[in-house]
Amino acid sequence: MKFLPNSITITRIIASLFLLMTDPLSCSFFALYLFCGLSDILDGFLARRLGLISVLGATLDSIADCIFVFVALFTLLPNIAAPHWVLFWIGGIFLIKGCTFVIGIFRYGGLAFLHTYLNKVTGGALFCFPLFYVYGGITVTASLLCGIATIAALEELCINIIEKDLQRDRKGLLFK
Repeated sequence: MKFLPNSITITRIIASLFLLMTDPLSCSFFALYLFCGLSDILDGFLARRLGLISVLGATLDSIADCIFVFVALFTLLPNIAAPHWVLFWIGGIFLIKGCTFVIGIFRYGGLAFLHTYLNKVTGGALFCFPLFYVYGGITVTASLLCGIATIAALEELCINIIEKDLQRDRKGLLFK
């Protein structure tokens, strides 16, 4: 039981990498995609419920989230008609996240990914991207997702700039 949440997280990393070997938007792709999303919810829930929260688990979860996001973007973007402004916006978000990463390394001596409410909302919106895309099109979907992701990235950047100590479970700029 002690290693269950981290085992689920590691399985999510492996499943995310298997997404690279499936046909985008196929049934097998969506099955793996769904597994990744549900396992992301499950590992954190079990860690909290079983009292197994750890720095390793939080870091591993953040790494798994990053891998999933990169793989999802890598597999989905070439298969949708994304205008250039969407790609530039995504690049801007990555630039903000990159600055946050560098600041975290220098300020805290390690990865400083935060589990804020806005980061969770961003993850949920990204997870729902294929559904939003099918029903809302790229303009509405990209605007919604990139807007949320930009605000979440800026919030995380601000927290890492102003906080003296790393608080991975900080809920947000306005929440302690």
